[in-house]
Amino acid sequence: MYEWTEDQKALRHSINEWSEALNTEYPEDMADRDVFLKRWETVKQTGITALLVAEQYGGLEQDILSAMYVMENFGRICDDAGLSFGLSTHIVSTGLPIQRFGNDAQKEKYLPLLAAGEKIGAHAITEAEVGSDAWNMDTHADKNDNGDFVLNGSKTFCSNGPIADTFIVYARTNADAGTLGGFTAFIVDKGTPGFTQGQPMHKMGLQSSTLCDLFFDDVVIPKENVLGKEGQGFSIFNYVMKWEILISFVINVGEMESLLQKTIAYSKHRKQYGEPICKYQAVSHKIANMKIGLETSRAMLYKAGSDMHRKVNSTTSLAMAKVVTSEAFVAASLDAQQIFGGYGYMKEAGIEKYLRNSVASKIYSGSSEVQRNTIASMLGL
Repeated sequence: MYEWTEDQKALRHSINEWSEALNTEYPEDMADRDVFLKRWETVKQTGITALLVAEQYGGLEQDILSAMYVMENFGRICDDAGLSFGLSTHIVSTGLPIQRFGNDAQKEKYLPLLAAGEKIGAHAITEAEVGSDAWNMDTHADKNDNGDFVLNGSKTFCSNGPIADTFIVYARTNADAGTLGGFTAFIVDKGTPGFTQGQPMHKMGLQSSTLCDLFFDDVVIPKENVLGKEGQGFSIFNYVMKWEILISFVINVGEMESLLQKTIAYSKHRKQYGEPICKYQAVSHKIANMKIGLETSRAMLYKAGSDMHRKVNSTTSLAMAKVVTSEAFVAASLDAQQIFGGYGYMKEAGIEKYLRNSVASKIYSGSSEVQRNTIASMLGL
């Protein structure tokens, strides 16, 4: 598909040496957040948290295709999908928008720590009553006499929320303006008076990626912490979401590759009626479908990434890539579960977690239904 340079290949493969450390087992009774933070120490050593940050702030300053190439491999070698998801959130939701829209003072203050992984990032837009209708949010920020903002409201399903240090929070700042001018992005620090991080929520999958509610009660946000311009919130979030789809779902491609290889190996080893089960068409066709889904997803994601890199309209290609990858991931997980049979249903086999983790991919970053609405709209329907 692409002719990767030797430097790109070296960067991709440099994280392979961390595979064992990333997959270190911890006691089952250890809290999800503690598992994440333990493994985060390894993540910091890989240098991958610096992937998109400019060199002057301690980053690697990679373009979108190079970043995807590296993150796909991270998804392949790391069995902890919650860690991968939290890493993607950190890289894309916080460091990236500060890198792209922040002023010099904001970059100097936040980017070196985010690039080093010393501070963990998150962003907050979803609210309990609005869901996918994000711009119908109630959270609002009003100017005080000093020109600062006073933030009130709440957010939910904030990935990295319980453990993050730096948040990008989106709030309504002009009730009379529309979506394009009525919202602003703010940089909010952990421990700011009136800002409360809720307790971790229990989830079906992505266990170590903790999420929670956030509460804002008369939180004073200095005008210096406005990200970009006042009223630019929608544009910033739209930019972030494009990158989130590419980075999060290319990680899924790496996970699908790992699952495929595990399934192939098992099908060759497992015998029924005197034959390896891979010799039965009912099994081999499922594996063939897993391969088709993997390669289709990979091709569509890199096509969308190429569109972004070339600065051509990527709205449709991103939406299609997101739908195809998320649904192929679920299908592959179901096929693998069927091939592994009763053994795959057991937790110790490590197969059932792929299904639990994959289900959420059809919901986050814009549900399959929302993505199909986007595609239909771009077709003039």
